[in-house]
Amino acid sequence: MSSTQAPPAAKSRTVVWTFLASSFALFMASLDNLVVTTAIPSIRDDLDAGISELEWTVNGYTLSFAVLLMLGAALGDRFGRRRVFAAGIGVFTFASALAALAPNTDMLIAARAIQGAGAAAILPLSLTILTRAVAPEKRPMALGLWGGINGLAVALGPLVGGAIVEGGSWQWIFWINVPIGLVLIPLIFRKVEESHGPGGRLDLIGTVLVSLGMLGVVFGLVRGEGHGWTSATVLGPIAAGVLFLAAFIAHERRTPQPMLPMTMFRNRAFAALTVSGLLMFAGVFGSIFLLTQYFQGVQGYSALGAGLRILPWTAMPVLIAPLAGPLAGRIGGRPLVILGLALSAAGLAWFAVTASPDVTYAEQIPALILSGVGMSLYFIPTASLLMASVRTEQQGVASGANNAMRELGGVLGVAVLASVFSSQGGFVSPQAFVDGLVPALWVGVALAGVGSLTAALIPRRSADRIRTSSGEPGAGTDVDNRKVPVAA
Repeated sequence: MSSTQAPPAAKSRTVVWTFLASSFALFMASLDNLVVTTAIPSIRDDLDAGISELEWTVNGYTLSFAVLLMLGAALGDRFGRRRVFAAGIGVFTFASALAALAPNTDMLIAARAIQGAGAAAILPLSLTILTRAVAPEKRPMALGLWGGINGLAVALGPLVGGAIVEGGSWQWIFWINVPIGLVLIPLIFRKVEESHGPGGRLDLIGTVLVSLGMLGVVFGLVRGEGHGWTSATVLGPIAAGVLFLAAFIAHERRTPQPMLPMTMFRNRAFAALTVSGLLMFAGVFGSIFLLTQYFQGVQGYSALGAGLRILPWTAMPVLIAPLAGPLAGRIGGRPLVILGLALSAAGLAWFAVTASPDVTYAEQIPALILSGVGMSLYFIPTASLLMASVRTEQQGVASGANNAMRELGGVLGVAVLASVFSSQGGFVSPQAFVDGLVPALWVGVALAGVGSLTAALIPRRSADRIRTSSGEPGAGTDVDNRKVPVAA
């Protein structure tokens, strides 16, 4: 019996199990974006790591995550979304154990890269699987919850990381993934329905080109401060990376089955969402990489103490999601995304203005609240906006491309802001740290602010699609995976 012929009670149970499985997997993968940041001081002390090695501990994950996201979505469309989704969780779980056992930074960075490869199958397919399982009239609520869970996982990373490091050791931030993965894999095969997308040839050439391109650019940025920005070992990788990215764009324009159709960027809603997401992640997550170290290294808090004091930021998705989800259904997600990015920029600006070795915690609370509200308003409506902006057969590619650009933004943000930090300050004293932190935060403010202006380019009619996405003509998608035209 197909899902469309199943009794309502059975169909309802399938939707609930699908939501739980996709949400737990999404939470686990998204949490690892930031759970490591609070543990960075402990990793630095335990493994005697320098700033570039610490950057790669974060970027090793996000880089492989970003460049393989679109391939993960394509593998799911071809070989079965449930099957590839479960395989991604298996890879992620195995790599988590490797990271926990890593005796040095080289092994840790390699394990983090494998983790990112597994997560690249988890994130886009969790959205596609959930979208297909939920009836059209309930999709705005389900996708709003999906976005809220994604945002909550990312925001809770510093708190969870701090609590684990305080209660045990940094290795446990990875061990905790293992039992979750072992429970999720059989659950997915038992409770989640299999589905396929349009078949086709995998774009392996495109995957290799974009991977080499991003690796070259990030490698050069990370080495810039230590080796000099005019050094051949810095300019060479960046130039090679740019050439590979240019070759990737040229290849995607020529190949009959591209991993990222360049024509999708003619869709103004998709293009604005994608670029604003890249800028948001660059500004916010590059800043968080430094702020979590600031709370510990300058203000003297323990890992758990730092995580608890960031709680006004991390708790906001829990408070905002129940309000923002229905609000997006009434007024559309566009205003919320614009406001969310603007508030994120304002929060980072407050941090930059008040940062000093002896600033009180009370002076930083407004910055934490502004940043938390901004992150919540951004995350919650973006999934619905994205799914409404493309045709059904493009959803897997759109999800992979959008999330890939976000993660690439995070990679570039960490690399750029850490380079600014290193050029202006360092770890030798609290004042030296602040001297590097403040200009880096202003770069983060600029990136998030430009992201807000970019989000304003999302057509207003995209908001109308979300409000009418109840199966009516032009609503965007339907549960049977049939093509429903949506004007770009």
